[in-house]
Amino acid sequence: MSPSRRDFIRQLGIGALASTTFIEAMAGAPMKKMFFDISLAEWSLHKALFAKKITNLDFPEIARKEFDIEIVEYVNQFFKDKAKDTTYLNELLKRCKDNGIKNNLIMIDGEGGLGELDDATRNKAVENHYKWVEAAKYLGCKTIRVNAYGKGTAEEVAKAAVDGLGKLGEFANTMKINVIVENHGGYSSNGQWLSGVMKEVGRKNVGTLPDIGNFCIERKPKSSECAVSYDRYQGTKELMPYAKGVSAKSYDFDENGNVIETDYEKIFKIVKESGFKGIVGIEYEGSKLDEYEGIRKTKALLQRVGTIV
Repeated sequence: MSPSRRDFIRQLGIGALASTTFIEAMAGAPMKKMFFDISLAEWSLHKALFAKKITNLDFPEIARKEFDIEIVEYVNQFFKDKAKDTTYLNELLKRCKDNGIKNNLIMIDGEGGLGELDDATRNKAVENHYKWVEAAKYLGCKTIRVNAYGKGTAEEVAKAAVDGLGKLGEFANTMKINVIVENHGGYSSNGQWLSGVMKEVGRKNVGTLPDIGNFCIERKPKSSECAVSYDRYQGTKELMPYAKGVSAKSYDFDENGNVIETDYEKIFKIVKESGFKGIVGIEYEGSKLDEYEGIRKTKALLQRVGTIV
């Protein structure tokens, strides 16, 4: 083959490759797969729910049609008296099926602290959660989120929480339901304290729900402003070994779509390096944007950091 013909074929190959690359670029190269799935926490819509603009039964359809999210996390206070109401739960399941929704989690509040020092009070709190374990099972959820608070020293409450969580975890395990604790104020927002409790409990179905923006240990009197906080990056790192979910808290955004109060790239690098490949729930709590816009911005940010960290 003559040099000129060989050069011509080589140039033709390069041109074809360039054309293919150009076509692929124009068509849009496939996005890198995120290392986690996205869910929507119902608390993101708490203002609309408390104002009765929407109801808990509307939540599955809103998640799918407004935000194209197929996994949801409920808050028990929005169907507080319905834990054993199978007619209601069946209607909720129907709406989930109609919209292709997967139920993942119920966040439980108002049923007592699992770290209360008094044995009778703590045991009552454990029993109060039984109906929600059963409701979670009925709805096809994998998990309930509970509170491990109590009044006493850090050491006293930790010991009580180990007992309370252990007992509830034992019951929940009979239904293959996880019991997880969020950093939700007080001692629980101290990553070292909560990870220590998890280590002592030592049950596979008892774990944590790291909320990346909820490391306030103590608030100022008569104020929502935090007085004592725990480093969110350190706390997240400490809680991730026990995590069965992550809560993506968001308040305010800058002009580039980044959350102002938390470096999402930094914190989700910590999440990824822990080996986590589960579900991250959007929990928008800001006031500058309406709830729907806040949810959309949080989802967009998660989609970005989920592919670049």
